[in-house]
Amino acid sequence: MNSAEQEHPPIIPDVLVLPAMTDIPRDEQGAPILEGTVDVMLLRVEAESGGERRVAVAFSTVVGLVEAMGEEQPWVAIPTGELEGALRGSGAQAILLDPRLPEGAGVSADD
Repeated sequence: MNSAEQEHPPIIPDVLVLPAMTDIPRDEQGAPILEGTVDVMLLRVEAESGGERRVAVAFSTVVGLVEAMGEEQPWVAIPTGELEGALRGSGAQAILLDPRLPEGAGVSADD
């Protein structure tokens, strides 16, 4: 850890916003109606060891997700403390927080 990280550790929000692979039904007030499971976006990235890793994409705000992926991107909000359990069995090996994604990244995402 460098000295800047020691002085200013990253602030992790209470809730993270993850892009979903399909639209999520919502009630009249816009709250998601969650029944069953939601498939979130996983990307394959090159690992430092030379292989590939699957990472879950997460944003600290809805605004950040919209700026990176567009207004039409479906999403789900997950409390940070529940994220590990929510991703269990997905194959995600890490979480990529607030990434700058190349245009069209959602199209080539791993499912």
